[in-house]
Amino acid sequence: MDPARKAPGTPAAPGPPDALDASTGAAAVVDASGAVTGWTKGAEELLGRPAADVVGRPVARLLAMPADPARAAAIAARCRAGRGWSGVISVRHADGRPLEVDLRVSASFRLGTGECFLVSARERRARWPVDRSVLDGFLTRSPVGMAVMDDRLRYVWLNDTLERFGGVPREQRLGKRLSDLLPGLQGETIEGLMNKVLQTGIPVTDYEYLGWSWADPHRQHAYSTSFFPLVDADDRVTGVCYMVLDVTERWYARHLLSLVNEAGLRVGTTLDVTRTAQELADFTVPRFADFVVVDLLEHVLDPQGPAVRPVGAGPEPDWPRMRRAGMRSVRDGCPEAVARPGDRVDFRPPSHDARLLVDGEPVLVPVLDPTDERWLAEQPERAARIREFGLHSLISVPMRARNTVLGLATFVRSLNPVPFGQDDVLLARELVARAALCVDNARRYTREHTASLTLQRSLLPLVLSGGTALEVASSYLPADQAGGVGGDWFDVIPLSGARAGLVVGDVVGHGITAAAAMGRLRTAVQTLADLELPPDELLAHLDDLVLRLSEEETGGDASRSSTTAVLGATCLYAVYDPVSRRCTMARAGHPPPVVVTPDGRVSFPDLPAGPPLGLGGMAFEAAEIELPENSLLGLYTDGLVRGGDRDVERGMARLGEILAGPERDLATLCTSAVRSLVPEPQPDDIAFLLTRTRTLGDDRVASWTVPADPAAVAEARAWATHRLGRWGLTDLAMQTELIVSELVTNAIRHGAPPVRVRLLCDARLTVEVTDATSTAPRLKHARSTDEGGRGLFLVAQMSHRWGARYTPAGKIIWAELEVPS
Repeated sequence: MDPARKAPGTPAAPGPPDALDASTGAAAVVDASGAVTGWTKGAEELLGRPAADVVGRPVARLLAMPADPARAAAIAARCRAGRGWSGVISVRHADGRPLEVDLRVSASFRLGTGECFLVSARERRARWPVDRSVLDGFLTRSPVGMAVMDDRLRYVWLNDTLERFGGVPREQRLGKRLSDLLPGLQGETIEGLMNKVLQTGIPVTDYEYLGWSWADPHRQHAYSTSFFPLVDADDRVTGVCYMVLDVTERWYARHLLSLVNEAGLRVGTTLDVTRTAQELADFTVPRFADFVVVDLLEHVLDPQGPAVRPVGAGPEPDWPRMRRAGMRSVRDGCPEAVARPGDRVDFRPPSHDARLLVDGEPVLVPVLDPTDERWLAEQPERAARIREFGLHSLISVPMRARNTVLGLATFVRSLNPVPFGQDDVLLARELVARAALCVDNARRYTREHTASLTLQRSLLPLVLSGGTALEVASSYLPADQAGGVGGDWFDVIPLSGARAGLVVGDVVGHGITAAAAMGRLRTAVQTLADLELPPDELLAHLDDLVLRLSEEETGGDASRSSTTAVLGATCLYAVYDPVSRRCTMARAGHPPPVVVTPDGRVSFPDLPAGPPLGLGGMAFEAAEIELPENSLLGLYTDGLVRGGDRDVERGMARLGEILAGPERDLATLCTSAVRSLVPEPQPDDIAFLLTRTRTLGDDRVASWTVPADPAAVAEARAWATHRLGRWGLTDLAMQTELIVSELVTNAIRHGAPPVRVRLLCDARLTVEVTDATSTAPRLKHARSTDEGGRGLFLVAQMSHRWGARYTPAGKIIWAELEVPS
């Protein structure tokens, strides 16, 4: 038996945890013999005895009650066992009056060589007496619901508040279980928690749950419940007490906040106007409403239409044109709807006009009455649906963002019996405001993306022609909307001598900036190609251009960024000659081309890589390969071969396999290659230029070496006339004789041998005169008194076009004539 518990006059219930704190109360140190060895200031104030009157004397002389040696021995034994003791005793003040104190004796400890105990005390204050009627009134009328359950979880007692919460009279509850009376309150779960408290004796606090009750059967409530064990004098759990607090408003506010936060993650996941509207409808059904429609202005849905008008700008129509963009219902197929997605709609709650959109204030109709004359007169078909499907409450919220009207979102309840309230209006306004911002962002992005795509397509060649040198096919696939329009481009440029220039490039970045930069580079390549520059020199000039453009945009400060600067690009330029069947190529950080010979062999020529455009200070190198007739030559941007796995080498191998297949139609082969390698939209543009080589046979080419003698000019004219006769082009004899005469004369007079004349019979007749000097020809405007200087002027007048190109051995002056049909 515990002497501390059974001894008379020693209640087992101590005060608060800090009631006997030695740091704030009276304290003394007592040795094993019962003598006081230490006395604090607090002890002196409590008993009015100074340390000199107490220290060294027995502690028993301070008691105001008879000595009990047996009890003192039991307490000492308990403290020596390390458990300590607390209780209430009576002590004597210095003035002779007794004091009731809460006393605590610590576990024994060693002080020097002896055993000691720390004793602390605090005077007990008189407690305020509480009348039984006051206590009963407090328990009965407390705003917190309370109940006592027996060990079989049957009601023994409950207060008025709990009776009001549940809506079940006290008489019907007593002796019954919770699950028998309120099945809508998660009775089995709550009884499971109470059973756990019965078995363990450990309280469960602040358990929140949702449920229905008979007191308010049309609205779900939230409750916070705590369960405590009831213990008898022998520490046995005999029942459970539980306390219930209605926290519906707090829970609803927290629910609204979490709903708004979740909407920020679920609505507006894409930059697509219609998809965003549908996401708003999907998110709010059935969380908030049973039927939701989102109607947007036609201007918002049309990226190429006129700009959306700001709020209040100009006169408002009777009702603006809108289309249904999103719709969702708890019923399959949305049978409540009068219009379907994409249909033109004019829905608005009667009797509102266009000012509803302009004012921007939500409309709350707590109770929808299908017999209302306004609904019957203005929207009879919708009134019939209201009656048929039991639509009973409505909120309509105008969608506006950045002072711009976008549309109208309408929320309706039918299966949910709770009508909308003012708190629901606040939530609807917040949800629609977030969705409206996403819709406006999507609208703005779509308009910019469409403008960028239009600009890019306008800058790409509408028609590609490789002449008789190449059969050409191309494919361009823009990036998905998330990636934005890129700067990929390709081109086929006709060159002199029946040759063709092929170019493909990729500008770093996306959007209008990249598209505009692409247009500038494409124009530059065409200009440089017209100068008959070899591929490596052309890339060098293009590199200088990119550097200059970047410096102009950044003002010479490389640390400054610019929205329009050409910060970098890759490019591959190739020139194919159908006479020699040789192709000269150079690349600037671009993937190598793919070559498929007529026998099906696939290769990727090992060209010097070269740095991307815009780095500067590094040279470009050209390489030359021979292409048999009917060889495939493919130029592409990296988006074609990266694919979903981003493995470029694997993508190049797959491209070669596709091009080596049996398909012979070039356009079909080009399209199928893109579809196979890029089956779904990618974040990067894709450009693919596929050509099949042709050759200009020996029967269409004629060349002759001209002696360095002015008399040989006549022979050259005669030789050219004879060749034209063999080709059936005698109608061009006069122009050809004049051009040959002037060009050969200039080569003999101002050039150096050897001088050669070459005629090419292709889509046009080309006359070429070669000499061993690099002196540039210059077109002069001779005066009427000059005896010469009109040769190149006559050549320019008689030919379709003319020019000069340079070779390692000299230069070639050429002129083209249109061949009669």
